[in-house]
Amino acid sequence: MDWKSSINGFKSYLQLEKSLSENSVAAYVRDISKILQYLESQKKLLSPVDLDLGTFQSFLQWANDLGMTNRTQARTISGIKAFYKYLLLEDLIQNDPTELLEAPKVGLKLPEVLTIEEINLLFDAIDQSKPEGVRNRTMLETMYGSGLRVSELINLKKTDVYSSEGFLKVTGKGDKERLVPIGGVALKQIDIYSNDIRNHVEIKEEHLDILFLNRRGSKLSRVMIFKIIKQLAEKIGLKKNISPHTFRHSFATHLIEGGADLRAIQEMLGHESITTTEIYTHLDREFLRSEIIRFHPRS
Repeated sequence: MDWKSSINGFKSYLQLEKSLSENSVAAYVRDISKILQYLESQKKLLSPVDLDLGTFQSFLQWANDLGMTNRTQARTISGIKAFYKYLLLEDLIQNDPTELLEAPKVGLKLPEVLTIEEINLLFDAIDQSKPEGVRNRTMLETMYGSGLRVSELINLKKTDVYSSEGFLKVTGKGDKERLVPIGGVALKQIDIYSNDIRNHVEIKEEHLDILFLNRRGSKLSRVMIFKIIKQLAEKIGLKKNISPHTFRHSFATHLIEGGADLRAIQEMLGHESITTTEIYTHLDREFLRSEIIRFHPRS
């Protein structure tokens, strides 16, 4: 069994049986490529079936010496473990050499969150006298108003917007669909953009139903959304390192701070596990602690 055929089989398994996105599959393949880099550096021409626990422990030491962070190491080990579980499932190996492999401990990493005032400053900094400004304001209102991932935003269709009901139909990870509430401000902005801006764009046939378009009538890229947000942050002098995901984090955090039910937030974000959503309860505790420090006379 060679690496190329086993990795190709693993990719097909992730795509067809696990219904993972291209980005997720690529991330898993990158994880496996790191063990291949290690083997090449050690001049060990071993196949997947030849590796044992000691090899992986040496790999972790090598990764640590290269300066790979604990978080990256943990992510890589997770991908490699998934690969070997696939090999075991397909009866390509008899024993899983990664079963007893322990990844480095990773502390809780709280995501960057914007305050309501910072969100308002970002929105107000957008020049809506320009067509792309109206589009950009609409995109950010939609992300913050519904907690969308960037991939969900760029793939959102016109026919996914149910204005009268106040919902969006969102296609998330693994092509799973969910209905997400959207507020009146965002819906009004979508209406303005659709009627005053989008209607005047010459749209390419394959993107006729895509809601957010560039000037050439094509779907926007993830990179473009990142650039728009980075430029706005620079414009208002915001020191936080923000990305499209920051609006999703802020959406959830502000709901928690307002007393929203954790299960409801889980449904809106499209998290499979409540554990993923629970990070926002940690954020809420940090918020409460900062408020006490700020206002309590004995702090």
